[in-house]
Amino acid sequence: MPVIKFGTDGWRAIISDDFTFENVGIVAQAIADFIKTQEEPIYQKKEIVIGYDTRFLSDKYAEIVASVLAANEIKVILTDKPSPTPAVCVYIRDKKLTGGVMITASHNPPSYNGIKYKGYFAGSAGSDIIDRIEEKLYKTPVNIMPFKEAVEKGMIAIKDIVKVQLDCVKKYADMKLLKKAKLKVLIDSMNGTGGTYLADILKGSKIKLDFMYADVNPGFHGRAPEPNEKHLQELMERTKKGKYDLGIATDGDSDRFAIVDEKGGILSGHKAMSLLLLHLVKNRKMAGGVIQTICGTVLIDRICKKYGLKTFETPVGFKYICDLMTKKDILIGGEETGGVTFKGYVPERDGFLSALLIMELLATEKKPLSKIIAGINKEYGTFVYERVDVIFPEGKRAQLVEGLSKNPIKNVLDKKVVKINDADGMKFICEDGSWMLIRLSGTEPKLRFYSETSSKKRSLEYIEFAKKYAFGLM
Repeated sequence: MPVIKFGTDGWRAIISDDFTFENVGIVAQAIADFIKTQEEPIYQKKEIVIGYDTRFLSDKYAEIVASVLAANEIKVILTDKPSPTPAVCVYIRDKKLTGGVMITASHNPPSYNGIKYKGYFAGSAGSDIIDRIEEKLYKTPVNIMPFKEAVEKGMIAIKDIVKVQLDCVKKYADMKLLKKAKLKVLIDSMNGTGGTYLADILKGSKIKLDFMYADVNPGFHGRAPEPNEKHLQELMERTKKGKYDLGIATDGDSDRFAIVDEKGGILSGHKAMSLLLLHLVKNRKMAGGVIQTICGTVLIDRICKKYGLKTFETPVGFKYICDLMTKKDILIGGEETGGVTFKGYVPERDGFLSALLIMELLATEKKPLSKIIAGINKEYGTFVYERVDVIFPEGKRAQLVEGLSKNPIKNVLDKKVVKINDADGMKFICEDGSWMLIRLSGTEPKLRFYSETSSKKRSLEYIEFAKKYAFGLM
């Protein structure tokens, strides 16, 4: 069985196990063959940008991809340093390139690395592209040119692609407002590509920024660079103790973010996206549709109902959100894990831009973040989202899917199930609007359990119920 398989967002595997120099070359050759066989005008230019994160050997993997593409007569712009994933996408749009490649495993543990392919539209490639790349795997012997030779021949140009992203972010953000804002913000870069770039963006402003874990460390100080409550305990404690107005974390490749309020409480991705949505609608007077994944929140549905905004739901995977962003008039699209994109920007998540818009919100409303959240809860209701992941054997995936399909439940604890959504996993929606979702990860060997109710206790009870139900099918 082939070891290379693209999941929800690219191919990810364990370094030196399946993620090897040889397999990276095989993927690069498949990408090259895909580009060479496409007849659409955008593929005639044959020029690709390549970025890489701070993981072990990411720069070397990037050089291999660049060398293979160069040998296949595809010009390459290679980042001169670790770069955020959105930098690749902004560069594609700015230079009108054929596409881009990002060497990253995003939020996965340090032992992983991966490859993301970005389309000419400056966002995550959908199955229409990825399936065609996968079809090319193992079909052609890998053609590779020595890296130094490719640079000397002009097939590989090494450039600063991050500056283009930072300039784009500064154009989108209200820099006049931010320069006057008197905020104290603590940033946890999680040893990823975020570094201290927010300080570069906000240079000359009155916002006081302090950083933690902004250095390059491929081991990420023993944690996965995933911005969630488990990994952000220190940020939560230091934000409260240091009397910061806001705590911000960006993940390994800086396309996702998380927020901590002044009391040290971490917000769910749902709450973060709700804040961004309300800021765009109320304070920036913007309009358009709103995209959530299948594990989105009822809170955003209620906000959209109040403001007359059309809602869209997709399976999990930012490629689905990206696809709608390019086809519809969309104001904001996002995931429950802190990845959000905005109207007028590239159809890709950007942790820097999301962070700046939250700072804008605080500067505009002139209230502590916890009070803004309390106001939202009072107006729209309290919604508490929980998610638990468990390791799940690959060999039992088919059995679980069949069991869920043949044995749907009629009640979640004491609540009647009124609707079942099987677009991605199995989501059980109850009579009071609460819900429970069971789905297999597309990027890791994990089974994910999700829920949303009116309290943390109740949501965790839903998840325990879901776990017993799912494993009872085995």
